[in-house]
Amino acid sequence: MLVQVYRDNAMKKTAVCKWVKRFSEGREIVTDEEESGQTATSRTEENITKSRQIVLENRRLTVRSIAEQANIDRETVRKILAEDLNVRKVCAKMVPKDLTEEQKQR
Repeated sequence: MLVQVYRDNAMKKTAVCKWVKRFSEGREIVTDEEESGQTATSRTEENITKSRQIVLENRRLTVRSIAEQANIDRETVRKILAEDLNVRKVCAKMVPKDLTEEQKQR
């Protein structure tokens, strides 16, 4: 019935079931409750420093091997490399994104 009325904007069946369960358990408001606890992140200064050191030692490592050596998630390593260290893969070697003229010539 919801799909007939709201078409593509209709809630998924699983979401409807979750809300029905919540309200049957006594919930009275529709706004989301604040999440408790600390946000989980591995992008700390310690991990950034550790990743930088690993890359400087061997620029031919994969994201997977850096993640294994640093003991952090691969997606976090990707973000650290791209956003914090400002490097990217070029021919299987990590290099700075902003190259000098001399580096471009090489």
